[in-house]
Amino acid sequence: MKVLIVSNAFIPEVSPRSFRTTELAKEFARQGHIVKVITHLAEDQKDISTEFGIEFKDLGPRKWKPIGINGSGFIRLWLRFWSRMLLWFFEYPNVELVSLVKQALKDEMGYDLLISIAVPHPVHWGVASIRRKKGEIAKIWVADCGDPYMGQENDTFKPMFYFKFIEKWFCKRADYLAVPTEGAIQAYYPEFHQKIKVIPQGFRFEDFKRLPHHGEAEKIVFGYGGMFIPGRRDPSEFLDFLLKQTDLNYEFHIYTATPQFVQHFANKSNGKIKVKAPIKREQLLTTLSAMDFVVNFENVGSKQTPSKLIDYAIIEKPILSIKTGELDENLVNQFLKKRYEGAMQIDTIEKYKIENVVNSFLSLK
Repeated sequence: MKVLIVSNAFIPEVSPRSFRTTELAKEFARQGHIVKVITHLAEDQKDISTEFGIEFKDLGPRKWKPIGINGSGFIRLWLRFWSRMLLWFFEYPNVELVSLVKQALKDEMGYDLLISIAVPHPVHWGVASIRRKKGEIAKIWVADCGDPYMGQENDTFKPMFYFKFIEKWFCKRADYLAVPTEGAIQAYYPEFHQKIKVIPQGFRFEDFKRLPHHGEAEKIVFGYGGMFIPGRRDPSEFLDFLLKQTDLNYEFHIYTATPQFVQHFANKSNGKIKVKAPIKREQLLTTLSAMDFVVNFENVGSKQTPSKLIDYAIIEKPILSIKTGELDENLVNQFLKKRYEGAMQIDTIEKYKIENVVNSFLSLK
């Protein structure tokens, strides 16, 4: 089959959508399909192109830049205000992707399968703006939605009401909508539920190399990799609790692109809480595999499930799941004593194998 994937993210970017796009492209190619990826080009992609025979096409540079949040005091607040207002009212700067995707797809045709990957959702809007009827560009168009847009639950501000017309417009033109979990279906308008297919995140298990346990019986080491959302995916209660455990010999390693929400806790921890920059997915999983357990900060509601849970399940480490505003101190204490009977359980791990995920896309007719 000829497969075309359109995404704003691909490695070396470290993000769930980058992982999704990269793993899908590589597995389609492994199975012998002809694969083309439209994304922002980077040097790292040359090796992937050579190894897997994947063709890359540049989505083009993004000229609309987000407002830089610099300075302090009133100036910083003013910049934060305008950054939020532009995103809230106009989906700026992501809305530029509509024209970039439309231009990149202008001369594309003859594909069996087209997969557009969001977030940001303007990637889907760009496909809808040029694929006006079924069969154009590709026989089947699947709009893959890692997170919902109008039905999202984990941002401080919901999109303005008029974006629902854009969401309904692109949903009408897509042949299928792919969501990662059953719970995510309810985040979309009922008239499109018959188009929705549950296709979870996928990973090539063979790529993961597990390290032996760190082996320090007198110390407990645990970790987390991902972003934080104040009031939603919020670590504050948990970190406050850890800071009170002054006699406990522990290390909590945090790999995040939002260090501003946790660095002040680390500064008070005498080196026990360690905040680090994001690292490549395989490297992160290998690092976490040597720890005693991993931490998950739950999203609000049931419509969005952190993709990291699949990664955690792959490394077979006990998962301490923290719900914002409802810290279970007894459960935390159990984990800190290396007792994991209350660990979060992940269902059938086989469905997250990338070969099974790709087969789910190939089965769509």
